[in-house]
Amino acid sequence: MNELWQNAKNWFLSLGTEYGVDPIIFGAIYVGAIPFFTLSVAWLVNNVRKKKPIALPTISSGFFFISAYLYLLIAGRNIPWWVYAIVAFILIYGSYSSYQSIRKKLKKAEAAA
Repeated sequence: MNELWQNAKNWFLSLGTEYGVDPIIFGAIYVGAIPFFTLSVAWLVNNVRKKKPIALPTISSGFFFISAYLYLLIAGRNIPWWVYAIVAFILIYGSYSSYQSIRKKLKKAEAAA
């Protein structure tokens, strides 16, 4: 079992060399962006409640949502087409899911106001 884990780990880390993307950096950006994304959504909801402009918090939320994938697309090289397809699917589904979640929060905020 330990050998299987070591082989999987070596394969995963070798992807960084093959495609020019460090998996550790990708993971750090992915996990590190979560609190900033959450704060941006809170900022967005707060601006809606106070009837303030929402452009900047929306852009901020979007940036933190795609930041890890942006790193992949900028730093990566020779990335197979199917990786782009998966990233596109994740972004489309995640955007839709986030939109639905934010919409619910905005409705609650408007009802409370």
